[in-house]
Amino acid sequence: MAFFGLYALQHRGQESAGIAVADGDNIRVKTAMGLVGQAFQEEDLSTLTGHISIGHTRYSTTGSSRIENAQPIVSKGPDITLALGHNGNVINAMDLKQDLLEWGCTFNGTNDSEIIAHLLSNAPASNWQERIAYCMRRLEGAYALTIMTKGELVGMRDPLGVRPLCIGKFHDGWVLASESCALDHIGAEFIRDVEPGEAVLIDEKGLRTIYKRDSVTGRTAGCMFEYIYFARPDSILSGKLVYSTRMAMGAELAKEYATDADIVIGVPDSAIAAAVGYSQESGIPFGEGLIKNRYVGRTFIQPDQRMRELGVRRKLNTLPELIKDKRIIVVDDSIVRGTTTPHVVSLLKKGGAKEVHLRICAPPIVAPCHFGVDMATRKELIAANMSVEEIREFVGADSLGYLSHEGLLRAVSISKRNVCMACFTGEYPIPVQLEMDKLALEV
Repeated sequence: MAFFGLYALQHRGQESAGIAVADGDNIRVKTAMGLVGQAFQEEDLSTLTGHISIGHTRYSTTGSSRIENAQPIVSKGPDITLALGHNGNVINAMDLKQDLLEWGCTFNGTNDSEIIAHLLSNAPASNWQERIAYCMRRLEGAYALTIMTKGELVGMRDPLGVRPLCIGKFHDGWVLASESCALDHIGAEFIRDVEPGEAVLIDEKGLRTIYKRDSVTGRTAGCMFEYIYFARPDSILSGKLVYSTRMAMGAELAKEYATDADIVIGVPDSAIAAAVGYSQESGIPFGEGLIKNRYVGRTFIQPDQRMRELGVRRKLNTLPELIKDKRIIVVDDSIVRGTTTPHVVSLLKKGGAKEVHLRICAPPIVAPCHFGVDMATRKELIAANMSVEEIREFVGADSLGYLSHEGLLRAVSISKRNVCMACFTGEYPIPVQLEMDKLALEV
């Protein structure tokens, strides 16, 4: 079940994968570099027996891409042994690591997830409520966690609810997952999201909430980039189907940037729904002009720039007969570093497109993310260093339009108070250092 659930979440991380199981007496873990299908063979899964399991696919935001940083991570404390899977980014990891070193903890990897695991297993507490309360007081930043002991499964989200985590029912058992699409793939029924600041415990008695903590400011801050790019279109986030929100983004773009054209195309796969929305709102036919090689993976979540650039070249190809001599509106999800976009525009022009009008579902990204998206440093962000007209010239498009902040909020139909848009505004839901190094914990 964990293996197939991870398959459904492969889009969230492609660097390493792991599964941990508990049978009441022991915890066993198998981790490996690469994709889920590469990390596990049938003989690996046959040895992972038990009645509780957690799995993880890694996309690094703290710590380099190596096996020591693969998850789940096992931590042994004075009174408890646990395995942990983490999505997000803890911004006070350096300070916490120093405290844990003074407590006598040793570290195998260089990521913030191991710090969370040690903090939980070594917390001065006699039960889960005290353990979680202590950790939530100490941790700053974003964390959606699955935690497994020999006999229990715990799920928890930070009080801002930056990263998603949902609950599903499977026969007489329960499932926790980053996205509801993972529940669909194993035949589980989506029940609800784990609330921001909530911790749930699952054992032989079933599922129950064991802790709830509101954020200091009373607001929540779900990541807007989940709706734009990160989540799969068939997932439900905060009660909304991601595909529908992306269609609405495209419709808003058509209202904000109406252009005469012959065809609307989307950059596959994350912008297809938005292109459909643009087409429906504008009345310009939707078509396919770009074909994606399905086996390349997502170039945005490659761990370094060289890998991204190589991935872009292998990722897309055109359909020249469909785009020749056409005025094309190209809808894409975002422009981050400017790696992919010039290549896309160039491909279409080489394929014979007469005009290429670029429409972007995200506003200009002007600030890095510190909460679980590897959004680059400010100097690498193209919109932090160029005007829209300069970017248009750089990518080679005939026109360029970014969705406004207001248009994006309308499309997702969410209050500005309940979403994190820091990468578009530079206004973070909690104070952060201006620049934080992804490899700060490396020795």
